[in-house]
Amino acid sequence: MSEPADPPGGRRAVLVWGAGVSVYLVAVVFRTSLGVAGLDAADRFHVNASALSAFSIVQLLVYAGMQIPVGLMVDRLGTRRVLTLGIVLFTAGQLAFALFPSYGMALAARVLLGCGDAMTFISVLRLGGRWFPARRGPLIAQVAAVFGVLGNLVSTIVLARLLEGYGWEVTFGGSAAAGLVVLLLVRLFLRDHPEGHAPRPLPHEDAVSVRRQLAAAWREPGTRIGMWVHFTTQFPAMVFLLLWGMPFLVEAQGLSRGRAGELLTVVVLSNMMVGLAYGQIIARHHAARMPLALGTIGATAALWTAVLAYPGDRAPMWLLLTLCAVLGACGPASMIGFDFARPANPPERQGTASGIVNIGGFTASMTTLLAIGVLLDATGGDYRTAFSPVFVLQALGVSQILRLRGRTARRERERLVASRVETVHVPA
Repeated sequence: MSEPADPPGGRRAVLVWGAGVSVYLVAVVFRTSLGVAGLDAADRFHVNASALSAFSIVQLLVYAGMQIPVGLMVDRLGTRRVLTLGIVLFTAGQLAFALFPSYGMALAARVLLGCGDAMTFISVLRLGGRWFPARRGPLIAQVAAVFGVLGNLVSTIVLARLLEGYGWEVTFGGSAAAGLVVLLLVRLFLRDHPEGHAPRPLPHEDAVSVRRQLAAAWREPGTRIGMWVHFTTQFPAMVFLLLWGMPFLVEAQGLSRGRAGELLTVVVLSNMMVGLAYGQIIARHHAARMPLALGTIGATAALWTAVLAYPGDRAPMWLLLTLCAVLGACGPASMIGFDFARPANPPERQGTASGIVNIGGFTASMTTLLAIGVLLDATGGDYRTAFSPVFVLQALGVSQILRLRGRTARRERERLVASRVETVHVPA
């Protein structure tokens, strides 16, 4: 039975949360839209591959840099206000990208889009925590991530066809209309919390209170281990899908663009299926968080080793297919980081803690994107050497996870004992 302070869930919660998660879906469509338009963008802006990759790197840089500020904003302003601002920014960015003719202006448009995109996922996580019982938290977070994957599919399938049939301005400008739709949904249906479940008010915001909020979230071992889990699990798939998967499969493995695109779709579909499975497992067996996270990291490292070290120039199709299926588990595994941070922080600090966690994977992704590009240029296109940073960052992340594992477990046991004592002393 739910504790008195536990949110009620129910149909009303689903409606409110659905409005929020629709914003995240549209944000992911806008975020990944460049993935199907790279060649068109190069022709439109007359840039080379390095300049083209700057679109993705700058967007991720802005996204990662905004996570902690957005977390603080969500805790202080509420989900509805932050999502509204995010919609305005990423819609304006998508529309500007459709209309701006120069490279510099288009780069600024992606910065604007990245700012708005950064405000969506943390807000959706906080919204789920406000409206659903805590035991549903892992599943709700994984389902939200699945909607993000659906956004990736929309950009891969729908926007690609629109671009081919109607051109740049119509495709990107028309897609911006989706931002207006979700803005209407948020204003009509979204509320920060159910009646009677308002969080405790935070103290007046100043530099001192912000530092205290950040310090309190960072002191929790659950927040830190969550950040390192996110850091270590998310980036292999993101780097593969966002930029380097297609060149690797075409140039290093000799596949056609069509076949390479099919393998990228395998990553996305695997992400959806594994996400639902991980959410159910963790909701029922909380102790499964660490084995699932470390298991995914180990499987990813093993498959990358097998592909890159395979004798000869090219790996067989079955091995590439297995790699893509395992990469699909990276996104769901990164969500486990939030499952460590969520119980470690009170409701009024959830946004801040989620921002700290979320910065992990995107920092690792930016680092790897840049490192692979530099090594490809330095080695004349040797993908085996260029992908070596994947193992370096995984080793760094695993060492930090193992360092914090015992401390996190002790802290969670202390919190569980304290909550049981408080329950015993509550008068009937």
